[in-house]
Amino acid sequence: MYEITMVEVPSQLVIGLQKRGRYHEIGPAIGTVVQYGMSHGAEFTGGPIALMHEIGKDAAVKADQEGNAVIDVAFPIARPVESSETVKCYELPGGQMAKVVHQGPYEACEPAYDALYAWVIENGYMISDPTREIYLNDPREVLPEELLTELYAPVVRA
Repeated sequence: MYEITMVEVPSQLVIGLQKRGRYHEIGPAIGTVVQYGMSHGAEFTGGPIALMHEIGKDAAVKADQEGNAVIDVAFPIARPVESSETVKCYELPGGQMAKVVHQGPYEACEPAYDALYAWVIENGYMISDPTREIYLNDPREVLPEELLTELYAPVVRA
């Protein structure tokens, strides 16, 4: 059902913010980064990225329920911009990653994650850093069933 591929992801210059909260705060956090970037002359070179620090459904559900999930969002940019207390400019590391594409509502991506995690284990890898979600289209412009999200798991040999 899901096609998982191994890809080499380059490091990227990004602006982003990180805080603790609930996953429904990802959207507003993306908006904050966009506003900051626009007001500081950032040239965006790609769509929003959410870094998922909690690995696995149980850890994610627990962190979300407790309101201490890591909300970590970023946008790739062409040139450095000034950081603030909230929004930082930094280099997001690249590396070898397993990748799968989910089509449909964001809240329905669990089967794609399950397939990704299973593939990682079955192929002798372990996840080495936060997984990433890269949002390829805008929920304000397409129906929920048309949303496309790339899921990446940074991996090393187990």
